[in-house]
Amino acid sequence: MFCVQCEQTTRNVKGVAGCSFNNGKCGKTGEVSDLQDMLVHLLQAVSTYAVAARKVGIVDAEIDAYVPQAFFSTLTNVNFDAERIIDFSRRAEGYRNQLKARYAAACAEQGITPETLPAAAHYQLPDAKVVMLSDALQFRFNLQKAEVGEDVIGLRLLSLYGLKGAAAYMEHARVLGQTDAEVAGKFHEIMAWLATNPTDVGQLFQCSMDIGQLNYRIMQMLDKGETDTFGHPEPTRVNTQPIKGQAILVSGHDYHDLELILQQTEGRGINVYTHGEMLPAHAYPAFKKYKHLVGNYGTAWQNQQSEFAAFPGSIVMTSNCIIDPKVGDYTARIFTRSIVGWPGVTHLADNDFTPVIEAALAQPGFTADAEPVYTTTGFARNALMGAAPAVIEQVKAGNIKHFFLIGGCDGIRDERSYYTEMAQAVPKDSLILTLACGKFRFNTLEFGDINGIPRLLDIGQCNDAYSAIQLALALADAFECGVNDLPLSLVLSWFEQKAIVILLTLLSLGIKDIRVGPTAPGFLTPNLVGILNQQFGLKLIGSVEEDLKDMLAA
Repeated sequence: MFCVQCEQTTRNVKGVAGCSFNNGKCGKTGEVSDLQDMLVHLLQAVSTYAVAARKVGIVDAEIDAYVPQAFFSTLTNVNFDAERIIDFSRRAEGYRNQLKARYAAACAEQGITPETLPAAAHYQLPDAKVVMLSDALQFRFNLQKAEVGEDVIGLRLLSLYGLKGAAAYMEHARVLGQTDAEVAGKFHEIMAWLATNPTDVGQLFQCSMDIGQLNYRIMQMLDKGETDTFGHPEPTRVNTQPIKGQAILVSGHDYHDLELILQQTEGRGINVYTHGEMLPAHAYPAFKKYKHLVGNYGTAWQNQQSEFAAFPGSIVMTSNCIIDPKVGDYTARIFTRSIVGWPGVTHLADNDFTPVIEAALAQPGFTADAEPVYTTTGFARNALMGAAPAVIEQVKAGNIKHFFLIGGCDGIRDERSYYTEMAQAVPKDSLILTLACGKFRFNTLEFGDINGIPRLLDIGQCNDAYSAIQLALALADAFECGVNDLPLSLVLSWFEQKAIVILLTLLSLGIKDIRVGPTAPGFLTPNLVGILNQQFGLKLIGSVEEDLKDMLAA
């Protein structure tokens, strides 16, 4: 295997080596990694034919939805099940063959000579897994390193991994009824272009910016899907401690699944808890009617093996961030949904959560109420826009002098204590915006308020980065300046591909001087990091004291 897509990838004294052994740091086997590389190749073949088919008027919404959904399964900590990856590949090949036949027929009918498509579009999936694994070696992403150089490989991976993140957000939006043929067409174009193994550095940089712009549109769609379906979030206090009774824990990112679980457990005497990125669900009006949605249990994804092991009920993983459930011995009571998979874990292919309910009823549940501890969430786009006039007034009065956005993906590295220390160190006349699971580093700490405006504003999931961007744009408009002229500092933590595409989105919007950590992405060479610093002012985090001094002086 060769994998360098997440922050925990193997490093040595010479730098980033990438996971290239029998198992990756995430627990992914070499077999699964190689099969995922093959799946990506087949999805690029589908996209290549989708681009050609669009030129003769063929647009297939089912295929447009499938490619990003299956692509999502190759993100870090999503699907570790080799057989399901093979199933995704067989479906991809079937869709490619459908488009190929329809394209040829349309060309014949219209008197058009079919395009000569690259060899990547014609790969035939073998019947036997052992042959698949042998073939998959030719699809590893670093094969041309000696030929084209580390920088070109790094830029290809920046685009590929960014597009993986965009695919995840496309799938989140699709689940909520939001699709767009133009967005899907652009997605296919980028997938197909990357399949040609481009070598032009300028074009590859532009591709990464195009992905950022594409993701901005996708996040608009996702925001619309969430607010049309569940209403606009409202600032809401959420209990983070257990309540007596039997219990179901819902993790991942999918509010649609949470709603189904709440509907199917109503009146059953089962308490439902959110976990990790599901915490912001409590702020949506649609969920407030469910009295058995009692709170949030646990923290960020990397702690699940201890937190899930201690949870006395059943668990549903609705989307990304699953890790090995055998470590905490809860395999029999965790369930996967959608594109999530782990060998030996029951996968729910339909919307019937009866197995989850039965598993919860078979567990003891919590035996007593714990003393409540609260956190507040729900400062998403509508709430932020509603509070903007008061914030602007306090800025003009000199009571609010700076804004810090501190958030992103959490992870296991000790250096991530930086984000807690930074949140605690910012001046008392500053507001802290946060989002994604990085907030669990400090979201139960007390930060107080500035004349009634909470100093800590939890915007929501990583899916809600659009809300933070809208606030920045609103403030820039109110003060008649550019976003980069605001007293606003972005300090981001990254772990996987969703964070990469959000960074590309911010850069594509012209936002500069972002700090990111705890380390540089392993696929970015020192030269590429230097170019990003030169063009965008992108910096790696350093010491809290020096970084804070620098940001306040800007």
